[in-house]
Amino acid sequence: SQAEIAEITMNSPDHALPHSAAAERNRDPILAVLRTLLAPSGQALEIASGTGQHAAHFASALPGWTWQPSDRTDADFAAIRGWTEQTGAANVLPPRRLDVLDADWPSDGAPFASGAFDLVYVANLLHISPWSSCAALMRGAARHLAPGGALVIYGPFIEADVPTAPSNLAFDADLRQRDPAWGLRRLQDVRHAAQAAGLALSARHALPANNLLLVLRAASHL
Repeated sequence: SQAEIAEITMNSPDHALPHSAAAERNRDPILAVLRTLLAPSGQALEIASGTGQHAAHFASALPGWTWQPSDRTDADFAAIRGWTEQTGAANVLPPRRLDVLDADWPSDGAPFASGAFDLVYVANLLHISPWSSCAALMRGAARHLAPGGALVIYGPFIEADVPTAPSNLAFDADLRQRDPAWGLRRLQDVRHAAQAAGLALSARHALPANNLLLVLRAASHL
């Protein structure tokens, strides 16, 4: 929804770190679903970590999980480290540069410490990046998921059999005005991109503010 576009506040009175109000609003509904999906321990890769609020919050709440944050550039790495320190989460690894469009992940050379991830998580990426990022995300996740692992995608989508909320239609129009390559994605198109990479949608969770949490797994493990 329109409210879900990241509002970043630098050094606001209430936050000494760059702060996304949307990330703070949606973190607990997302975490509630993650708790039902995840084993007590595992390895997680977060794509497009942004300010790092999700990484710090989820890692703190899931102490059995090792959380690997990443982003396309290192512009927010200090914020990611800052939020991690603020929550006291000891299970967050140093952030890595990762552009989903790159043929190899991560983008900064050295391989991940973990050979495979039980969870690849991404929030609010597909509608503010070119459509090619969707197929690239699916291919990269398929390469890096451990057997039985899940790709979890959060954000607004357009569904053929579900009326689109007026706020999401307005958000989509606003995004496309900002950049013609942006916009809310049709869930069916996302499913097709996943299938081409050997992934399939295993669950769809409706969350507040007209957003979805999609769970995709290797089709061979469904």
